[in-house]
Amino acid sequence: MVCVLILAAAAGAVAAFLILRIWVVLRSRDFTPRESLSILVVAGSGGHTTEILRLLGSLSNAYSPRHYVIADTDEMSANKINSFELDRADRDPSNMYTKYYIHRIPRSREVRQSWPSTVFTTLHSMWLSFPLIHQVKPDLVLCNGPGTCVPICVSALLLGILGIKKVIIVYVESICRVETLSLSGKILFHLSDYFIVQWPALKEKYPQSVYLGRIV
Repeated sequence: MVCVLILAAAAGAVAAFLILRIWVVLRSRDFTPRESLSILVVAGSGGHTTEILRLLGSLSNAYSPRHYVIADTDEMSANKINSFELDRADRDPSNMYTKYYIHRIPRSREVRQSWPSTVFTTLHSMWLSFPLIHQVKPDLVLCNGPGTCVPICVSALLLGILGIKKVIIVYVESICRVETLSLSGKILFHLSDYFIVQWPALKEKYPQSVYLGRIV
């Protein structure tokens, strides 16, 4: 009986520590200004990649190196990213911040995949996401809704919980979402440091979000 009570107390202490640590990581937004910031961008098939590249086009070259994460079967996004980076280099040949990398992880959910099986594919994706995040150790994660961004953002949060590095997570909800959040948005609303919406109706529903108008 005593052993059970000790184990229960230990489990409670660990749970309390983890909750406190998560709260501290989510509340902390201190960031030291620097010449360049390593950014990890999560791209998704179709419109997600188009929107995120438009957003990147408005950012300065100080966001470098740029790491892109795409699904392992998403060749369309890879082609769009390569074209975007080549065009960017052509417009500014003297730019010293030209490095970019494309990383691939398994999809969290395929089109028309059943929801119960999505749990297992998401866990598999997360299992492979954390080593990538740990290797890259970005200063900033930028995403806008593809399912792939959930395991990436959870891994980035875990990096802070473990005390390895605080990673700023910025989520930009898709322009297509006028009155309701996407599933990824509903999950990451509670995990991101900055949650940006592009329609006033969403700002009214989620007062803690950031409304900047249409940015893509």
